[in-house]
Amino acid sequence: MSHIVGTAGHIDHGKSTLVRALTGIDPDRLAEEKRRGLTIDLGFAHLRLPSGRLAAMIDVPGHARLVPNMLAGAHGLDAVLLVVAADEGVMPQTREHLEILDLLQVGRGVVALTKLDLVQEDWREMAEAEVAEALAATSLAGAPIVPVAALQGIGLAELTRQLDQVLAATPARPDQGCPRLPIDRAFTIGGFGSVVTGTLSGGLLRLGQEVELQPAHLRGRIRGLQQHNAAVEVAQPGSRVAVNLAGLPREALGRGQVLASPGALRPARRLDASVRVLKGAPRPLRHGDRLQLYLGTAEVGARVIVLGQDQVLPEDEGWLQLYLERPVAALAGDRYVLRIPSPARTLAGGELLDATPGRHARLAPEVTASLARRAGGQALAEELAKYPRGIRAPDLVASGLGGTADVAALPARRAGDWLFSEEAWAALVERAGEALSTYHREHPLRAGMPREEFRSRLALPPAALGPVLSELAQLSLLLESNGEVAAPGHAPQAETEVESAATRLLELLNRRPFTPPSLAEALQQSGASTEVARALIARGEIVRVSADVMFSRQAVEAAITLVREMLREQDQVSVAAVRDRLGASRKPVLALLEHLDSRRITRRVGDSRVLR
Repeated sequence: MSHIVGTAGHIDHGKSTLVRALTGIDPDRLAEEKRRGLTIDLGFAHLRLPSGRLAAMIDVPGHARLVPNMLAGAHGLDAVLLVVAADEGVMPQTREHLEILDLLQVGRGVVALTKLDLVQEDWREMAEAEVAEALAATSLAGAPIVPVAALQGIGLAELTRQLDQVLAATPARPDQGCPRLPIDRAFTIGGFGSVVTGTLSGGLLRLGQEVELQPAHLRGRIRGLQQHNAAVEVAQPGSRVAVNLAGLPREALGRGQVLASPGALRPARRLDASVRVLKGAPRPLRHGDRLQLYLGTAEVGARVIVLGQDQVLPEDEGWLQLYLERPVAALAGDRYVLRIPSPARTLAGGELLDATPGRHARLAPEVTASLARRAGGQALAEELAKYPRGIRAPDLVASGLGGTADVAALPARRAGDWLFSEEAWAALVERAGEALSTYHREHPLRAGMPREEFRSRLALPPAALGPVLSELAQLSLLLESNGEVAAPGHAPQAETEVESAATRLLELLNRRPFTPPSLAEALQQSGASTEVARALIARGEIVRVSADVMFSRQAVEAAITLVREMLREQDQVSVAAVRDRLGASRKPVLALLEHLDSRRITRRVGDSRVLR
């Protein structure tokens, strides 16, 4: 089993020296780091503990200006090795690193009280007491403190024993089927191509697997995998992994991006979160603040939208939405840190509650109530409630808020693999009934509403239509036949007044067969509705030859006979000639002849017609 251990502590307190002494690996890999004797970026090593456990170690810089690099290595830790020099005690970056670890809820760790060889016994005791006091109000309260002198090897065996004991109580990272690798390093190896490294969580990565780079929306394939410098075919969650990628150019890769299964992550520029402002924060967290967000290995500018109030005071908690300068790929449950950019200082942090939210009314009580329910263990139900038009069960699982079993146990209405909250389903059933009732009232002669129109009226996703129709039909809430949907009991039976209106319309058209009134005039004079006219057209009793002109079927048949007779007598006829023989006006005759052209009875040549 592999675990992730990160260092933390003030500059020059001996973090890298200690890692080198424990592992035999120099974590300072940059030439500038070796020249200056100063850790600038993340370093990596690994340690086999007495129990046989393998601990991957991430060494972080301690300089105040390099906190962003420290934050890129502080996510996803199983435990922390806090390093405090006995001759200096707790220093400013010791405290800020502790604050960050507390905000990230890193709750397991060991303190290495280094440079033991430089102090007397009474000074060591004072230093231990100071460290214990600094830990007391943090997630590391009560962590064991081990005095060491790394260069002399003093205390290293006890330190590894304590670290082994802490990791023994650390549960293994579960395989949730959604692997995520936040990238902390990207580089090129000659002959191999692009390589990225990171701490794997959420699931397995396999050789040959297709992966997606987010938020860049680029796809590639895993060409090689390594854990602790050894090639593997499958990388386990909870381990440091190096991935050799095919199909992704080096310039597309960088710290802050995430490798995941295709379609598993939806990058977003808005994030809903709980927030806690540090007790020692220099000021409150205010609505409208522009801060730096640290999430996984990503750093991005963010505007703070405080929900339910105007500010969150130091040591207080609240709710907020973050609007980001660019999208990030994250999941609910991820921890984050907010820092003031200038002068640089850690201000607050918390947990993401919704990684793909919409915009909110800032002071609406229902918004903060929903976030409180999410934080209180009802996140999956609240996520489902976000989708009044339904969501597929696999997509709800992919939200990271629960596994397949959790989704299956969720109180919800199911239509195939689509899920609806009880409120959403009740509203859908009501809308469906109203839509069908309105349609039948407006179109009494039709058998039903076309499926696609039904879907459009209910604003359902296309893929949800079939399952929803099946479920509604099974509940006897509608009938579906020949691609049309109808309310139970509906029959396209014309009422007496409808038939009467249809008769009056036909009589009106037959009264003046070749000089019919316009469509609007015909409906007004007969008292027929548009629906009646449409039904007569569908039955073939009326022929609509243009948008505003219609004839009875008998009139069109008589006109066809007449035109054919005229064309037997002569090679071609004009609009005027047909108009005179029919005793009609030009507009309806022109529309009639164009209709005959469309039916391929006649063909237009110049201003005349010939028989086809």
